[in-house]
Amino acid sequence: MFNFHIISNDNDTNARLGKIYTTRGSVDTPAFMPVATQGTVKSITPEELESIGYDMIIANAYHLYLRPGHKEVQELGGLHKFMNWNHSIATDSGGYQVLSLSKKRKITEEGVKFQSHIDGTEHFLTPKKSIEIQQALGSDIMMCFDECPMYTDDYDYIKQSLSLTTRWAKQCKEAKSDNSGALFGIIQGGIFKDLRRRSALDLISIGFDGYAIGGLGIGENTQDTYEIIQSTVPTIPMKQVRYLMGIGTPIDILNSVSMGIDLFDCVIPTRNARNGTLFTNNGKMVIKNAQFTSDTKPIDENCDCYTCKNYSRAYLRHLYNTKEILVIRLLTMHNLYFFSSFMKRIRNSIDRNCFGSFKKGFENSGGIIT
Repeated sequence: MFNFHIISNDNDTNARLGKIYTTRGSVDTPAFMPVATQGTVKSITPEELESIGYDMIIANAYHLYLRPGHKEVQELGGLHKFMNWNHSIATDSGGYQVLSLSKKRKITEEGVKFQSHIDGTEHFLTPKKSIEIQQALGSDIMMCFDECPMYTDDYDYIKQSLSLTTRWAKQCKEAKSDNSGALFGIIQGGIFKDLRRRSALDLISIGFDGYAIGGLGIGENTQDTYEIIQSTVPTIPMKQVRYLMGIGTPIDILNSVSMGIDLFDCVIPTRNARNGTLFTNNGKMVIKNAQFTSDTKPIDENCDCYTCKNYSRAYLRHLYNTKEILVIRLLTMHNLYFFSSFMKRIRNSIDRNCFGSFKKGFENSGGIIT
């Protein structure tokens, strides 16, 4: 039901071109997954996502467990039918959200007792429960339940946390039914290279369909992030998917692809759109700025998205400054289109064995794509 095939490798970097296969179809890699936390990519319909060029999204087990409930979604035909999405869905286990959003929580060997950030009700989430939730949702790719420590935690705490995450990962695999989606292990270890290596090797010994690097992009400096990715990727088996969780600026994607990462997710394109910041072939644009008051040009004259084909910067600025709902949809469409096109350019450059020069040109121009 799940497979990953490497098509080609870039000669000058560790970038690789591949394809993920699930029961819902194929996904060309390197790939970016828009975040559909509660069963929707904010303000965008599944049909629009498909037309923009996406084949996989990521939803969140924690949020869907709390509302409307995983059993309710299952009774309604599963998450694909519930949200009318016919392509692949990955789901995060909820481990990070339990620790970051819950009003009160207590970690034990068995799992995490927490209070809902919505209404304060008490819940107990275990590795087995996390898999039960994700299987009920009908995920094509499930994530192991893990503890995600903060980057400020000391070595001894992260070492202890890592051991717990490994034991939970084993329980997740044991809880998974044979006919459910793929299961990925999550490599933790903070900013400590030896702990990251230990985490990867422990998970590989258990055996998963793919491996994610979690616990990055949560406040550590960029150099630490890159060093951890660089040192961790070689420990992941060559023929399996390497997924970098929650990191997704264009430059971070380029650098991570060059290190051998295949899969990304991040709220950056959608959250930035809601804040009026746009990604273009000429760098970032802040649409609320006064310079666009009478500007009749599209956001990006080299963009073929629906927004750029039909609306001017002046009109979009007007909508944004008057807080019209429509602007969120239009700006989100543009940013998601940019990210989809950006990933296609990355894949094309790997296919033509010129990824290194594409990356260098982007870096030297300050984010301008030619």
